[in-house]
Amino acid sequence: MIPTTARAAATKAASRARRPISSTAATFADVSVEHGRGDWKTYGDASTYQPGKFQVATYNKISPLGLAKFPDAQYEIKEGASAPNAHAVLLRSHKLKEDEIPLTVRAIARCGAGTNNVPVARMTELGIPVFNTPGANANAVKELVLAGMLLGSRKIVDGINHMKSLGEQGLARERVEKDKALFGGREIKGKTLAVIGLGHIGASTARDAEQLGMDVVGYDPGLSIENALKLPRSIVLSDSIQAAVRDADYVSLNIPYIKGEGGTHGIVGKEVVGSMKNGAVMLNFARGELVDSEAMKAHLDNNDGRYVSDFPDDLLWDHPAATIIPHLGASTGEAEDAAASMAAETVRDYLERGTVRNSVNFPAASLPDAPEHSVRFTVVTRNVPGMLAHISEAFADGALNILQQINQSRGDVAYNVVDVDMSGHSVVDFKDVQERITMLDGVLSSRVIYGVPGTGYAKNLEGAYFV
Repeated sequence: MIPTTARAAATKAASRARRPISSTAATFADVSVEHGRGDWKTYGDASTYQPGKFQVATYNKISPLGLAKFPDAQYEIKEGASAPNAHAVLLRSHKLKEDEIPLTVRAIARCGAGTNNVPVARMTELGIPVFNTPGANANAVKELVLAGMLLGSRKIVDGINHMKSLGEQGLARERVEKDKALFGGREIKGKTLAVIGLGHIGASTARDAEQLGMDVVGYDPGLSIENALKLPRSIVLSDSIQAAVRDADYVSLNIPYIKGEGGTHGIVGKEVVGSMKNGAVMLNFARGELVDSEAMKAHLDNNDGRYVSDFPDDLLWDHPAATIIPHLGASTGEAEDAAASMAAETVRDYLERGTVRNSVNFPAASLPDAPEHSVRFTVVTRNVPGMLAHISEAFADGALNILQQINQSRGDVAYNVVDVDMSGHSVVDFKDVQERITMLDGVLSSRVIYGVPGTGYAKNLEGAYFV
C-alpha cells in the first residue's frame, strides 16, 4: 500500500485545494476522489512524490523558455528516469520506449513535428494522447530549404573546399579570380520549384519562392483549407507527384514519413525521379526514408542533377552530386523555443482543461470553460458503440447531472469531456462513479479535473483498477 506519510501528504494537499488551477474546475463544493490504491511500486518512488503538483519528465535538452510555461506552483520538472511518477513526458529526438513510460503518464508531447521516435500506436492502445508541435519549426526548415536551393545551384560547397585547399598551398590570393570559372552556377529567379506537401513548411516555402521570382507548382492530396489560404495565388496545383516534378528545376519534399502499406516510405522512387528533368535539384529536408536511394543514385549518375538533404544516406553521402549536411532543419534557438513553448502549452491545456489539440492519435476536442459549480470529467475509451450511453448512465445513477459534454473519435479511440453539475451538493464523492466508469468494458482511463494537480486519474489495466 502507499506509505502512510505519502498518503497523508496527498490527503492534506487535496483538502487544501478548494480553488481551481484553471477556470475549468469552477466548483465551490468539496470534491472527494480516490488516490493511490495498491502497492506503491505501481506508482513509482515515494521519495519523489510531490502531492499537489504535476510531474513532467523531460528527455533531451528542452528549451528553458518552453519549460518556463509550466508554473512552479503546480508543476515539477524532472529529467527522464528521475521522474518515476511523471504525469506527462516532453522530448525531442529521444527514442521513447514503453518501459520508460510510468502508469501515471497522461500525455506525451514531442517538441517537433515528427513522432517516429514515440510508440504512437501503443500509446493509443493505452489511451495516452501523443502531441506534436506543427508549424513551430516551419520557418527554420523553410530557410534551410531556401539555402539548399542555393547550395544546389552555385557549387558553393565545392568552392569553399577548393579555397581551403589553395590556402593550404599558399595560392589563394593568386587563384581566387582565375579559378572562379570552375564553379559556375545558375540563378533561381525565373526557375520552377515543385513543392511536394503543402503543410506549414511547404506553404511557407512556396510563398517565399514566389517572392524570389520563382514559378511554383505544388502537390498535396490532403491540402487543408487553412493551408490552402496560405499559398501564393500564382501556384499551380498538380494531381500527382510525377506531374508536379516534370518541369521543375527544383523539388522540395515536405511530407511526413509514414511506415507500412499506403505509407510514404520510398515514395520518391524510380517513377518520380524518372519524371524529373535533366539538371533538377531534389531538396529533402523532410525525412531520408522518403527517397529511394538507389533510384536517386542512378538518376544522379546519368543526369546533371543534384541531391541536397540533411539526412544521412549510406549510398549518397559521398556522391559528387550530393550535398549531405547534419540534420539542421529545426536547429535554431528560435525553433527550439517555439516548439518547447507550444508543447508545454498543449500539455497544460490537456492536464488542466482536458482540451486536445495538435494530437497525432487523439481527436481534437474542446469544451468551453466549465460553468460555475461544476467539475470536469474526461473519459478515454475504445471507439465502440454504446460507450457514451454507459458513461451517461453511470452519472445518472450517481445523481450527477451533466451540464455539457463532447464526444469525439479518431480511429480506434474515443474521447469524452463531461462537465458535471455540483450545485446542491456540499460534498461530491467521485470514488464510486469514477471506478464504475473506468471499469466499464472498453474504457481505458478517466480523470476528474477539480483543482488538485496530479490526482483524479484512473486507468483500467486489463480489468485491474489503477487510481
